[in-house]
Amino acid sequence: MKTNLKDYWLFIIFSILIIIGFSLDLNIAYGVFDNFYSFFLTMIKFVPAVFILIGLFDVWVDKKLIEKHLGENSGFLAYFWVIVFASTTVGGLYVAFPVASALYKKGASPRIIFSYIGTAAICRIPMTLFEASYVGVSFTAIRWFVSIPLVIISSIFMEKIIPKKDLANISKLAN
Repeated sequence: MKTNLKDYWLFIIFSILIIIGFSLDLNIAYGVFDNFYSFFLTMIKFVPAVFILIGLFDVWVDKKLIEKHLGENSGFLAYFWVIVFASTTVGGLYVAFPVASALYKKGASPRIIFSYIGTAAICRIPMTLFEASYVGVSFTAIRWFVSIPLVIISSIFMEKIIPKKDLANISKLAN
């Protein structure tokens, strides 16, 4: 039981603070709880579908295919594929992280995984269309042409500086 409580310490503290806030009738407690509840409902809608799709990906996509196109020996074309894949990711980073873990287990190289996460955060098609409608197509294009090379460069750099054993530990945490 002690180990289980250690795993949920942040949620326990959050719950205690919300209860104190409700008992003191603090408006901020109601706002925080409303935000938490809204986020929780969003996660309940997304997460089951994401895990089903990742399970199907795990079964249907051959590991050799991922290793060939996104693995250690993949060329620059791998960045193109991962940018296209990331731009079609729906659901933001809650979806991108489990997909990145599945790609890593299938043999994608860390630089490609880092590029996927970075481009999923900045290049999703719905977000890009929304941005272009508000700040203009030229701003959006400039942001893409600056951001994407920076994501690729930082991904290559991160793969070189993060020790392999740490990357393996991160993968174990995701399971």
